[in-house]
Parts: sequence; C-alpha cells; structure tokens
Amino acid sequence: MRPVLSSDCPQNAPVPRVHSLHVQARIDALLTEASVVVVGAGVVGASTALALQQDGHRVTLVDRDQPSAGASFGNAGIIVNESCVPTALPGVAMNAIRHLGNPLAPLSIRPAYFHRILPWLMRFMSESRPSRVSQNARHLHALTKTAASSWRQLTIGTELDQLLNPGGWLKVYETERSFAASNRARAVMDAVGKPYEILTAPDIQDLEPNLSPIFERGIFQKDSLSITNPERMVQGMVDLFVGRGGTFERFNVHGIGIGSDEIELRDSRTAMSARKVVIATGAWSKELARQMGNTVPLDTERGYHLMLSAGDSSLLQRPVMNGDRYFVLCPMETGLRLTGQVEFAGVDAVADYRKIRRLLPVAKRMLPAFDSTEESVWMGCRPSLPDSLPVLGFATNSNNVLFAFGHQHLGMTLGPVTGQIIADLVAGRDPGIDMAPYRPERF
Repeated sequence: MRPVLSSDCPQNAPVPRVHSLHVQARIDALLTEASVVVVGAGVVGASTALALQQDGHRVTLVDRDQPSAGASFGNAGIIVNESCVPTALPGVAMNAIRHLGNPLAPLSIRPAYFHRILPWLMRFMSESRPSRVSQNARHLHALTKTAASSWRQLTIGTELDQLLNPGGWLKVYETERSFAASNRARAVMDAVGKPYEILTAPDIQDLEPNLSPIFERGIFQKDSLSITNPERMVQGMVDLFVGRGGTFERFNVHGIGIGSDEIELRDSRTAMSARKVVIATGAWSKELARQMGNTVPLDTERGYHLMLSAGDSSLLQRPVMNGDRYFVLCPMETGLRLTGQVEFAGVDAVADYRKIRRLLPVAKRMLPAFDSTEESVWMGCRPSLPDSLPVLGFATNSNNVLFAFGHQHLGMTLGPVTGQIIADLVAGRDPGIDMAPYRPERF
C-alpha cells in the first residue's frame, strides 16, 4: 500500500524509472525465466535483489507499488550500528497501556482493533521477561553489529554514498528522572558490549548548539549512520539493480503456490514463476507466509511523520530523539522530519494525523529555531513481531521460498545485512551467524 499523504500535502516525489506491467506476454517473456523473484521493493527487498544479483542470479524485483512506497519511504533513516535493545523490555507494555489516554503518549490503540492486537500484546509481554530480553538482545546484536559497514560496502563507488550521514545517533533527556528510565536499555547495551557515551548538558550543546538548553543528559552512539533521504536511497538502489541488468515489475502478489519445479506467484489476473522466491513484503507478509505453512504473529506498528521547512534541516547535524516524548527530529535533504508514534490499527485503517501534529509545540520547545509550517504528512506500517527479531529463512513447505520480513524499527538498519544473509542461504553458504533465532518456525 502506498504511504498515505494528507490531501492538502501532496507528495512531489519524482516518478521512478520502472517497467510497466502491460500484458501476459511480458510476464511470460521476462519473469518466468528469472532464477529468483524478490517480492517487495522496500529497503530489504532492494538490498536482497542487489545481493542476489551480485551472486550471479537472474533476479526480478516486483512490488504492487513503486519502490520505497511503504515504511522505507517515511522512516527516520537511522542506521543503528550494533542495535541490541528489543522493544519488549520489562514494564514497557504495562507502562504504555497506562498512558493510552494521554494525547502525547507514544502509543495508541484504535478501540476497534484492541481485540485483534491483544494476542500480539500478550506475546509481547511474555518477551519482556528478563531471560527473553537477554536472548533477544544477543540475537539482535548478532544481526546489527556490521550494519554500518554493510551500508558502506553497498554504497561505495556509487552516488548513494553521499546520502550517508556519519554524524551518529543522539538521544536527549530533560531530567535525571527521565534519563533514569533508560537504565534497562543501557544495561542491555552494556551486557552485549555496545559502545555509547553518556553526555552532560554542556556535551549536548557542543554537539547540537541549536537545541534548547533544557536537556540534562544524553546518550550518544557515535558509530551509527543516518540516511538523509530514505526514499532516494531505496529508489537509487533499485535504479542500480536495473542498471546492472535486473528487472523491476509492478505486480501485486496475492497468492503463492508450489509447482513441480518452480514457485508460482499470482495476482488477480496473471501469474509468474521462478525457481526461488523471496518474500520481503514487510507488514503485508503474514498471509503469504501462511500460504507457505508458517503462522507468524506479525502485526504493524503504524508510524507517522511531518515534514517541515527544507531550510530547517541545517539546524541539526544528526537525528535527535527526545527521550521524554519518544519522537525524533531528523535533518533530511528535503527538510526537517518529525517522526514518531506507534499506532496499532492494522494496515488498512485510515490515518489519523492529529497525534503527530500535537507534537509540534513539544518539538518547538526542543528546537526553537525551526519553522513549524507543515510541508507534508505521512503514515506507514512497520512490520513488527513480539520478540523484535525479523523472520529470516526458508518457508516450512518449500526450500525454494525464503522469508525476509518483520524488521520492526530496524528496516533501514538491516537492509544490506538481510540481503547478504538471504544471498548466502540461496547459495548454500554459511551466513556466519546462527540462523535458528530468526527461523519462521520459532513461533
């Protein structure tokens, strides 16, 4: 589904250079010959297509929309190197539920969706047990410890390298009390050896002099990167893939079946086949996984952003998270991006932009110099699992179908890492990490 934009804030993104799906003959000519079809043209799918292509496979990348049309379009663009803190920490779920009535709370649940998300929330609470937190943290760290170097390797020698900002990742807190709320997260980082710096008020002002001097403490992760235009990055990756001989097609996969020698993909009118298929459709992966024999507790954490004046992007040197209100201000090529919120409402509910707009006065207090005029507004769906780990590996019913979805808040972080893992699995190589924690059968 294309990211939702408010009617008064049309998207002005350039039309991507893609092939159009016209007739069945084109499907027959181009797609049935592909050795691998990657379904989903977000950052994970684009990374996977490039990695498989590098291995010498004939690859076709398909999506029902244009590249970067989902969560990859509107996220904060942060590449959190050595990220290891699962979302399910002790007390997080109950604390969030207690604050559901607060108009500035970072989490909201549509009343009509509560019965749908309740089983997911129960699993989430189970994952917040200390023993599970420790395990999930180690497994996250195993994936993310080379995130920054993987992005550098993917973009080296291309114009995409210019979209990587090496400024790190900063979280700021107004009081010692709010900083103390990060104790559990810091303990997790300490346990796996994740480097970070604790900052004082003067340290924060040295890094970001345009921030209001209201922040007493900060956490700085110097080894992280950020992407200054996530949409342009993913579109550039697809362009690179096509320029190297790959094929992109608009194709809305509704069904998947196992043939004698090939995997068949079906939309409402036509079909295509390939020797191997990778499902990287983010929040829309659950039904395709079910058709391949895997019941996965995938749901969506809907996220929102506001784009503010392009002139304000120079006010910050890196993405900065407000640790009291759980939103991020991100300097982008296209302006200053205010991103935050987690909403449980499913993939099809109409967007509600009121909560993200309520954060504008809080953001203005944080960064007084920015122009609070709204340029555009967006909502997208993060594919989330209760244990904060993605699903990576072969489908139960076929060794010719692989899954690469469920990256939650780490889709941009783990795009190239995931692509290389999938390429290794297709080639029969050892990915270098234990894949059992990410297998679809773990549920």
